[in-house]
Amino acid sequence: MADLLLGKGVVDRIAADLGPRIEALKSAGVQPTLALVRMGERSDDLSYERTACKRAESLGIAVRSIVLDAAASQGELEAALHTASNDAGIHGCLLFRPLPAHIDDARACAALAASKDIDGITLDSLASVFTDGSTGFPPATAAACMEMLACYDVPLEGKHVAVVGRSLVVGKPVSMMLLAKNATVTMCHSRTDDLAGVCRAADIVICATGRARMFGADYFSPGQTVLDVGINFDDEGNLCGDVDFDAAEPVVAAITPVPRGIGTVTTSVTMAHVVEAAEHLLAALSGGASEGENR
Repeated sequence: MADLLLGKGVVDRIAADLGPRIEALKSAGVQPTLALVRMGERSDDLSYERTACKRAESLGIAVRSIVLDAAASQGELEAALHTASNDAGIHGCLLFRPLPAHIDDARACAALAASKDIDGITLDSLASVFTDGSTGFPPATAAACMEMLACYDVPLEGKHVAVVGRSLVVGKPVSMMLLAKNATVTMCHSRTDDLAGVCRAADIVICATGRARMFGADYFSPGQTVLDVGINFDDEGNLCGDVDFDAAEPVVAAITPVPRGIGTVTTSVTMAHVVEAAEHLLAALSGGASEGENR
């Protein structure tokens, strides 16, 4: 039976770390504040917004919701993002995506200042992930994977990690973050030859394809650690991951479940990025940091 890598332990650790930092900010007159920018009333956006607001409230982080009609124009969205970027009372901004079809996603992301980008959507933030720079923050889900591995003391140096998925949200950034920890990374995708064999040969497998229960027992081998980043619904409407948990769990050494795994950590990482951005602003105002350096 595999060890379950539950998100709760990571969430609790992040909360314990953030508590005194938030109090220190408030004592200095800074209320850490997150802006949520949403277009329309998508059910998944609303669900995440409720989760984010609840987590923020539990930590003492303020939230401002900026809601636009689903039919709002490109200019209206960009204006909202410019406003959040220029508001000194907002320390981090989260843009809900995917955006409506008539919105140019790249232009929208570019309208947000990297200093307020707490989910790695701007080019400056992503460039920092790939160059080990200090501007902005990595995507929260990719960072959540790293927090999970750290919390459960999964060794990375010299280990072979198979990352399945090449998105800018998870696959590419988490691969760079793993390389920074001296792991050896194989980035895989739908056209990888013998994908199951590549996964079986790895010490750690990170599955981020968005395909429900794609990874069965033949993708895994004893002793592995498996992170399932997928959030999917099966034909019966049940929440599930990219990994066929019932098939993989008897084989591997440790695995994240869905739900109660990576997804629960992502929101806490977002809050940690808000706090770090607020600390940066305070340091900059005190002359202790140069503008644009967030991490």
